Amino acid sequence: MDIKSYIRYVDNYPSSGILFRDITPLIYSPKVFKYIIDKLCDHINPSEIDVICSIDSRGFIFGAPVSYKLSIPFVLLRKKGKLPPDVYSSNYQLEYGSSTLELSRNLVSINSNVALIDDLLATGGSALAANDLISKSGSLVKNFLFVIELLELNGRKKLPKNSNVFTVVED
Repeated sequence: MDIKSYIRYVDNYPSSGILFRDITPLIYSPKVFKYIIDKLCDHINPSEIDVICSIDSRGFIFGAPVSYKLSIPFVLLRKKGKLPPDVYSSNYQLEYGSSTLELSRNLVSINSNVALIDDLLATGGSALAANDLISKSGSLVKNFLFVIELLELNGRKKLPKNSNVFTVVED
């Protein structure tokens, strides 16, 4: 399936010089959305994963149905101030700024194997922040899964060595 044809490109959004990838057409089409969810599920072995985590907010769109389909608990990694205390926090850089990601304490059990799902792998900043949060909880990101990978930004190279990384489409 030609997933790229369903990505809408928006120049200079959210700031000058950024080429934004709009995933709205991917989730608008039931056929494309199902294909993406199925591909993500195909790259997770439920017997090896204890928790699925997704990054605020577009990662939730993909992580929740994968969690449902595989019957694996789902945990939200939220932007700063969106979760009640107590939380782990991790700061990170974006293509166009900085942000903070948080994880509720005691939601991911110690020594859990985690599949991390997000919509986009760009510079790797949010994925590294998520990895940091999961490490702080005493667990391990076993699989990094993304719908789109922006190859020119080399985010994959910043992920921990020997990581299992899967992307549905490279752009």
